[in-house]
Amino acid sequence: YSTSTGRSSAGNRPASIWSLLSHSLLFLVCSPGGNALPLQWPRTSSKQPVPAFSPPACQPSRVPARPHLRPARVCQAGDAYTREKFKPQPTRDLEKEKQRLQNILATGKDEVEDEVERVLVWTKEEEIPEPDRFEELVNEIHDRREFLAQMEALGQDKEYKGIVLAEISQKMHEMEIIDKKRSEEIRKMMTKDFPGGNKSDLQD
Repeated sequence: YSTSTGRSSAGNRPASIWSLLSHSLLFLVCSPGGNALPLQWPRTSSKQPVPAFSPPACQPSRVPARPHLRPARVCQAGDAYTREKFKPQPTRDLEKEKQRLQNILATGKDEVEDEVERVLVWTKEEEIPEPDRFEELVNEIHDRREFLAQMEALGQDKEYKGIVLAEISQKMHEMEIIDKKRSEEIRKMMTKDFPGGNKSDLQD
């Protein structure tokens, strides 16, 4: 070989080494799957991607189930089908009602209400017995004697003694009259019970 060819061959050595290095770099840059990496990378951002809004799926509305109807024979067999027996209420006497209305129109009063009022008055009169006048006179005489005794204890009996004694004598006279009436009534009752008896014996 000449010196020129030797230089050219020596000068070609760096070119072959560079090509070998470039192939090795490409091999390292490639992905493990054998695909080349993209030349441009996507831009990074701090904001998170907003998911797309999807409307909810429309569900079909459910129709309520039809109630289960029992047959008539099943209802009749149970106690729920038993009907309550009709019980007639006591009716009013139409003739009495007509008479009552006629009395109200004629007199303006209801005879039924008047009868109720009369019964109430009659029962009240029976419940409250009439006071016995003879017993009342006895109590009045007793009260005046006690009053006169109190005045004597205080030394003032002279002022009231004449008046009190006069009232006592008057009441005693009234008691005698009542007693005579009672004794006369007793005699009449005895003569009715014993019509054949002697009146002189009854008076004794």
